[in-house]
Amino acid sequence: MAKKPKIAFLGTGGTISYTGRNSLDVWEYMDFGTRLSVSEILSRFPEVEDSADIIPIDVRQVSSSGIIPADWLALASKINEIASSNTELDGFVVTHGTATLEETAYFLNLTVKTDKPVVIIGAQRPSSGFATDAGSNLLSAVRVASSKEAHGYGVLVVLNEEVQAAREVTKTSTLRLETFQTPDIGMLGYADPDGKIALYRKPTRLHTSNTIFNIENIKELPVVDIVLSYAGANGTAIDAFIESGTEALIIASLAPGLPTPDQVLKITSAIKKNIKIIYSTRAGSGRVLRRESMVSEGIISADNLNPQKARVLAMLALTISKDPEKIQHIFDTH
Repeated sequence: MAKKPKIAFLGTGGTISYTGRNSLDVWEYMDFGTRLSVSEILSRFPEVEDSADIIPIDVRQVSSSGIIPADWLALASKINEIASSNTELDGFVVTHGTATLEETAYFLNLTVKTDKPVVIIGAQRPSSGFATDAGSNLLSAVRVASSKEAHGYGVLVVLNEEVQAAREVTKTSTLRLETFQTPDIGMLGYADPDGKIALYRKPTRLHTSNTIFNIENIKELPVVDIVLSYAGANGTAIDAFIESGTEALIIASLAPGLPTPDQVLKITSAIKKNIKIIYSTRAGSGRVLRRESMVSEGIISADNLNPQKARVLAMLALTISKDPEKIQHIFDTH
């Protein structure tokens, strides 16, 4: 009999860890349901433990709406600790709520120091729900984390039997099972029922062991906030964030990279106060091109990162440098 792959299974909470009031409670479980530990989740889906030697590790038990940057640091540190102390592991699976899964996944993609697969999963329906996707997602994640094909791909997100890159994937629907999509570029491949992990392209931006980030001595991440542009936006939010102590602002600008005129006035004032400004877009896809006016004012382009992903990278970039051109280089390469 072939030796089973060895997988560390870390739980942080989310829909996949919930049981509802009954099998049809697939939308109010967060208000009335109960949470499961990692071991309890596994007990519901014995096929997963048949496929690998699972090491269950409870890290958090929270809704993804309650995840904060300190949790990112703790989770990345935990994975790094396990990776360095247990060299026999084949990979990692992390359960997470889907609301902020993409942000956690991207943070781990930038800070985890291992080439072994780290796979983040969630579920759109609780483990107790009728036609839940929890078991299928978990089995797919274990198969991806066990595979040689996924080595060196950075952190991966696996739901609905689709393999996505942490940097690029985003949640696109409140309830649909196919909610996680990669705009423009598309998924990396499939985790199909035959057990084959079929990958068709590889992420090219720096990730995991190749990034410039080291979180060993970081106790707290810099404060970075997001400002939304919309018709008539007057810049009040920019003043409020500056007053509250923000170090950088991600402008979720009007496509292709334009705040409103009133916001521009406030942005100019913020730059004079040494607040770093990064232009992303609310459009959900496409690059923000760095115009000459942005270069001259020290405004950074988020490239094709959406606002929430740009915030993650900005927080880490500020631990390296406060210089706009150096931060821009980080955005161009990560």
